Amino acid sequence: PFLLMGLRFTIAALILIWWFPIPRKLLKDLFIVSLIGGTLTYGLVYTGLNSVDASSSILLVHTEVPFGVIIAYFLYKELPSTKNIIGIIVAFVGLFILLGAPNLEGKLIGVLLLLFGAFAWSFGMVIARPLTKKIGGIAVTAWVCLFSGPMLLLGSFIFDGNTINYILSADLEGWLIVGFLGIIMQPLAYGTWYQVMARNPVHKVMPMMLLLPLTGLSTAIFILGEEPTKQVFIGGAIILIGIGTILFNKSPTK
Repeated sequence: PFLLMGLRFTIAALILIWWFPIPRKLLKDLFIVSLIGGTLTYGLVYTGLNSVDASSSILLVHTEVPFGVIIAYFLYKELPSTKNIIGIIVAFVGLFILLGAPNLEGKLIGVLLLLFGAFAWSFGMVIARPLTKKIGGIAVTAWVCLFSGPMLLLGSFIFDGNTINYILSADLEGWLIVGFLGIIMQPLAYGTWYQVMARNPVHKVMPMMLLLPLTGLSTAIFILGEEPTKQVFIGGAIILIGIGTILFNKSPTK
């Protein structure tokens, strides 16, 4: 996993950095964002995944949503409304139904690693907001990838082992996946995400992450032909209701 993330970030950086001037006064801040929101996050999360099952991991990682809202309150005094808080809770209930009850018995270390990883990602995203306002989301993505990529590749040599063998033995399908992640997904998805984060309150943007499991399952249903269960329909509907509660406001009366 470190190798995949390292290649993804490095490829994205090599594509993007040529289009932007070096933000010399911001390099220290960009490095901090890269270290916390990139290297530290993936290190903690992928280590935690070794001891926690997939469904439980998804639930734990999505604590990034309340973490992000809390961090934004302390850093920027962004106070979510009661409606926003209710929407987040409703969406989490839907996620819980979608994925099932977590089995965390005897997995304390893995749980803590995933929670710390979720906190690190949220913190990195929130502190990147001022940088995005100064140089733009794509530029932040470029420089964060430039710093994070080599650190993650180093992590691959340390934790994955056999990194060179993995690279040499990768087949065409593997390289196509890496190419998609580095050339398309990382620049577009993260560039857009940083830009949206900079222009909107965190308590409105962060809950969008709760849609990821739903979109993933929808992709499996429509592309891979998997049969949806009643649990998927109910959980997905509740997630959408929660997100809708957060996003849609009544028109102000004149």
